[in-house]
This record gives sequence, structure tokens and C-alpha cells, in this order.
Amino acid sequence: MRKHNFAFIDIETTGLNLLKNEIIEIGCVLTTPNLEVIEEFELKIKPERIEDADSVALKVNHYNEKDWESALDYKEAINIFLNKVEGCIMVGHNVAFDSGFLEYYFNKLGVMNTLHYHKLDTVSIAWAKLHNDPDLERFSLHEMCVHFGIENKNPHSGLGDARATYELYKKLLEL
Repeated sequence: MRKHNFAFIDIETTGLNLLKNEIIEIGCVLTTPNLEVIEEFELKIKPERIEDADSVALKVNHYNEKDWESALDYKEAINIFLNKVEGCIMVGHNVAFDSGFLEYYFNKLGVMNTLHYHKLDTVSIAWAKLHNDPDLERFSLHEMCVHFGIENKNPHSGLGDARATYELYKKLLEL
């Protein structure tokens, strides 16, 4: 694992049900194993079934048709994503959610997942290191950012949350 780059990934979706809802945004911060940033990117994906979207999710994710006018289709976005993250270890805050949606779309599109098979979850790391802290009631990305003084300039956007997860990971490693 020491020789693999990291991909700090956050997705935004039209809801929580991967069978009904869609990925509309992928944010990623690629780093070296020493956590030096290589590249940051964000991919907006044109929803195919916006009528199935959860209105609360769309509000949280700041979705509006105008910002998604030039969004990519799923196949193009996923291919760009997989080319950029090839061999990287995925890091996410509640990584199971993000990886579950991504795996569903990889399978749906019939493309191979190029990410390394190991994944790191900042929720799990935070819990392991901070579960005895009486000041912490929740381990959400927002709560972790507040706790560590991390400014998330664009919460609930793919790249904003990917950047915050990257900063959180570095703080957790210092504990």
C-alpha cells in the first residue's frame, strides 16, 4: 500500500438509494503516498432520471439545471474518472456510500474498476482515534471539520468535500 497514490473521493447523488438515484458529481483530490497533491478535479454528470430525485438531496447538493447544462454523460464521466484514479487507494468519509454508488455504475456500464482494492474511511479512523472524546457526539464530515478547524468552502459539493476529507485525513494521521 505504501507505493500507491491516494484518491480522496466524494460523490454527490440525487438521493440515498443507489438503485433509484444517480451520481451527479464526483470530486477528487489525487495525492502521492506522502500526501502531496498531484491533481484536483470535479466531474458533473447529467442525470438521466431527475424525476426520481429526492428534492431534499437536490437542495443539499445545490443542484440546478443551469449548472449541469454542460455536464458529462455517465459513460464519459466514469471513463475520465477511472483513467485518473487508476491504481489509487480510495479515501472517503463514509467510503462505503461513495464506493457503493461507484461500483454500481461501473457494473452498470460494464467497465472495470481501476482503483486499488484497498479503501480507507475517515469516519472509521476518526471513531478509532476519538471515540472517547466527550465533546464529539457525531462523526460527520461537518462535525470533524469543526472539531479540527478545517474550512470547507463548498460543503456538499464533490470537490469541496473531497478537499475537506483530504485535510481531515492529514489531521487524523497527526493524532
